[in-house]
Amino acid sequence: MEIKPDIRFLDDIKEVLYDKKWAKTAPNSELYYMYRGIKKRGGLRYDITIIPPRMLGKEFVKTRGNRNSDNFPELYTVLAGKAFFLMQGWRNKIKRDVIAAQMKKGEWIIVPANYYVVAINPSKKILKLGNWVAQKNKNIYKEMEEKRGASYYYTKSGWIKNKNYESVPKLRSEKPLKKMLKDLNFLYGKKRLDF
Repeated sequence: MEIKPDIRFLDDIKEVLYDKKWAKTAPNSELYYMYRGIKKRGGLRYDITIIPPRMLGKEFVKTRGNRNSDNFPELYTVLAGKAFFLMQGWRNKIKRDVIAAQMKKGEWIIVPANYYVVAINPSKKILKLGNWVAQKNKNIYKEMEEKRGASYYYTKSGWIKNKNYESVPKLRSEKPLKKMLKDLNFLYGKKRLDF
């Protein structure tokens, strides 16, 4: 059975873009493609996201940004291209931490529970991502939409702070993992199952 992608259009993410002036007149075009449930195993699912290169005005193309429900973490890898992952802690409306990870093919990153994640394609090549997450997870977008995006935008001029936040923690870097973890039990949250 062929899995059809969910398509994210420009109009779906306009509220979280840096370049609002550009977004007002830009046509509603396809930005990226999400193939959910490519594999399913023991209560986890494996998704693939494809993000073609593009500029959204002054900002590099990115995902809408979400956090997971029920304290579920997530595990991402780069299958092709290069990526920036911006991860922003959010618990009880308190921003604890903002992390940027620069990644290339074959590298992995854990998105902790209660962190928003935004994937950015900063190159001129197609970015292809894979991720493992609990099947019971539901994506949450609300807080980031209210703030018009994450704490930082990645633009032609580099990282720019989002002025819609009262305060923005200093951006810190995290190195990705060089190989996939053998034990994925942490992705279940409280309930542990053998993978």
